[in-house]
Amino acid sequence: MADQSQHAGNSGAQAANGGFLAAFANNIRATGLTPRKTLIGFVIAWALFFYIYFGMPKPAGLTPAGQATLAVMVWACTMWIFEAMPVGISGLLIPTLLVMTNAVKPFPKAADGFTTPVVFLCLAAFIFAAIMQAGGLDRRIALSLLKWMRVKTVNGVIWAMFAVNFALSFIIPAANARAATLLPVINGITALFGDSEAERNGKKAIVIQTLVYGSMISGMCILTAHLPNLVLIDLFEKQLKLKLSYVDWFIMQWPYLGMFVITQWWVQFYFKTRNVAVAGGAQVIEKQHAALHRMSQSEWLILVVFALVAIAWMTEKSLHTVAPHNVALLGLAVLFVPGLFGFKWKELQDRTIWGTLLLLAGALSLSSAMSSSGLATWLADVLHPVGAGQSWWMILLVFMVGTHIMRLGMLSNIAAVTMIAPILLALAPKLGLHPVAFTMLVADTDTFAYLLPTQITAAVIAYSSGTFSMSDYFKVGWVAVLLAIAYGILVMAPWYAFLGVPVWDPAAPWPFGKL
Repeated sequence: MADQSQHAGNSGAQAANGGFLAAFANNIRATGLTPRKTLIGFVIAWALFFYIYFGMPKPAGLTPAGQATLAVMVWACTMWIFEAMPVGISGLLIPTLLVMTNAVKPFPKAADGFTTPVVFLCLAAFIFAAIMQAGGLDRRIALSLLKWMRVKTVNGVIWAMFAVNFALSFIIPAANARAATLLPVINGITALFGDSEAERNGKKAIVIQTLVYGSMISGMCILTAHLPNLVLIDLFEKQLKLKLSYVDWFIMQWPYLGMFVITQWWVQFYFKTRNVAVAGGAQVIEKQHAALHRMSQSEWLILVVFALVAIAWMTEKSLHTVAPHNVALLGLAVLFVPGLFGFKWKELQDRTIWGTLLLLAGALSLSSAMSSSGLATWLADVLHPVGAGQSWWMILLVFMVGTHIMRLGMLSNIAAVTMIAPILLALAPKLGLHPVAFTMLVADTDTFAYLLPTQITAAVIAYSSGTFSMSDYFKVGWVAVLLAIAYGILVMAPWYAFLGVPVWDPAAPWPFGKL
């Protein structure tokens, strides 16, 4: 009887445990994640953290602070790879873990990424984007440009949507946010196609080239349009005391727009979309545009204020010395004068991507800690033999390919650039290369992580349209990656040299401003 009672008790406990674990799994599924992957990643992240901090023998040449920072970096990267924790929460925990492990002290220094001007510039840009979305201006701009261009073919749609993407880059500061904004517009366009092979291929070309390649490439030359840009700017200012203004960044990066021409040629060739027409496309776009309400006085005011902010960003050196983040915050102050528009704060709050902002701030804190603790220098010493004795272009090739291999398991551009940029900056002088040119060229290739949809949030958004498979994406993407690597070495490196920042000359004087 006792045995039976014990067995019954064990069965009850197993049932209770099963119910508890099932509840965990259901809660994870409710967030859109895979329970197995999420829980395994969570356990691995903490296991690696405790092993590196407490159990791993101290590597030669690495300080205790550097080893502690390594534990935090590995923890963060594992969390990001497995999506085991919301990115905003991981961003908040980074400075806490840095302080608790004595990697950086005191807390204000560990959390300096939350107080850097770059974060306030990003926050202002996010709120501007929320205001645009609340007023429907993002959709109005997209439909107005499409109507004006009167697209009739697949290629016409792609080029028109790239113009839309580029225009939105001045307004919406993240590629994933632009992709999310354009997704309903693209879905409306692809719904016009039939089910023939040519039309299915046309839909694949439009979605991949517009929502992924277009969203990523259009933001590379606009400082506020691609969050990794801000990571690099912050790193150069803190570590090298070098400054790049809004216009300086555009001058250095605008040739990357040529990558869209190249990817468009390749996508068109691969999917054979040259002569595929959009049935009734122009008429449908005109109908959607006509359904928009008339521009209100508040909407015109928003556009005017943002135009003035953009002009102020572009004239920072020539007409004034007000920093970009202060310009943006002053623009917000104008928009929030009582009575100028009727949005409730909650409408803007719900549209502001706070998680990404916290991720950026935490990532900047981690990047700073990697440099101050000596971890970046130590990792640079470890990687130095990989490129030692090679020509500059071979070094670029090796590290660009290595970046794409590393990116196979990581979703976030911000996370990836945060991890590699401080290492690249420390590695450049050891290899006899210009620190800014080398860091930018290798970090920029991360933007072209086009092998799997899970590497870029914009690609995940595009994949949700259901128009293409993982196989489609990979087959067109691996060539796009090779083209991007070649473009960086053959086009961008010579362009930087023309501007006075040759990657092969570490002693070249900085042609732009210094702090």
